[in-house]
Amino acid sequence: MALDVLCLRPEADFARVGELPSQRLRVAYIKPDDDSLCALLGQARALVIPAVGSKLPASLFVDARLALVQVTGAGVDRLDADALKARAIPVANVPGGSNNAVAEYAVTAASLLLRRFAWADAEVRGGQYAQVRARMLADNVGGLEDLTVGLVGMGVIGAAVARAFVLQGCRVRYFDPALSAADEPPRVTRTATLHELLAAADVVSLHVPLLPSTQGLIGADQLALMKSGAILIQAARGGVVDEAALAASLRSGHLGGAAVDVYSTEPPAADNPLLALHGEAARKLLLTPHVAGVTRQSAAKLFRACWANVERVLLDGEPPRHRVY
Repeated sequence: MALDVLCLRPEADFARVGELPSQRLRVAYIKPDDDSLCALLGQARALVIPAVGSKLPASLFVDARLALVQVTGAGVDRLDADALKARAIPVANVPGGSNNAVAEYAVTAASLLLRRFAWADAEVRGGQYAQVRARMLADNVGGLEDLTVGLVGMGVIGAAVARAFVLQGCRVRYFDPALSAADEPPRVTRTATLHELLAAADVVSLHVPLLPSTQGLIGADQLALMKSGAILIQAARGGVVDEAALAASLRSGHLGGAAVDVYSTEPPAADNPLLALHGEAARKLLLTPHVAGVTRQSAAKLFRACWANVERVLLDGEPPRHRVY
C-alpha cells in the first residue's frame, strides 16, 4: 500500500497525550531495529523520529525518496547530516517545545541539591531526624535566592532557564559566543569567557548542543575553576561533560552537587564512573533518565507541532518550518 509517513516512535506515545496525526495521513509505526525498515522507508514520503536514540546510519537513506525527516524534539544529532544533505532530504525539528519543562527541571534540581532534600529524606527514613536537622541548621543550608547562576548556552532553552532562575531571585550570567546582544534576554549579564562564568557561578547549568566544539566542554580543568560547593546541572547532551572528571570532583568534595540527565552513552553503561560513586559523593548526585524536557504538556506541544509540519509539507505542498538543513 502507499505510505505517507514512517514513524520510529510508538503510536501509543502520541495517543497518550492526545496528539495523533490527521487521518488524512497514512502512517506506519515501526521500531528502528525492524527488518522491514529499509523497505518501508523507500515507500514513505516522510520519516518521523524521536530526538533521543541511537545514530541512524547513512545507508538507511540510500533508496529513500523523502520530502521530509521530522524530529519530534530539538536535537538532530541522531542523523548523518552530510548524507541527508547529499540526497537533498530536508530535516526539520521542533525547537522550544520543551523549554518550560527544562527550565523547571533546572530550578528544581538546583534547589533539591542546594537544600539537600534527597539526603535529608533518606536520613529521616533511617531514624536520624534530630541529627539531620541539627546538621542542616549547623551547615547553614541555603536556597537559590541571591545566588549567581551561570548558563552555558543561551538559545531558546537557555533563555527559558534564565527567566526561571530570575524569578527565584538569582543573578543570571551566561556564556554564548554565538548570541548577538540584540537577542539577549532581559535581566541577564554576558560573560566574556567560559572560565569567567565558571569561576563566578554558584550554579552552572548547561544548554548547548553536542558539536565538535562542545564535546568534552566541561572537563577536569573547567570543574576545578568552579567555586567550592557549586552545583552543576547537565541537561544538555551526553558528551558535553567528562563524566569521569565529574565523578572525581564529587568524590573529592569540591562540587556541592550535580544533576545529570544525559549521558555519554544511553542508557549509561554499568562501568559509568557516576554509577560507581558511593557515600557522601553519591548523595550529592541526582541522576535522571533523559527526561528534563519530558512532561505531558511538553510532549503534547512537540507532537502537535511535529504533525502540523508533516501535514504542511505532504498535504499542503509548503516548505517545512524550522528546517535545520
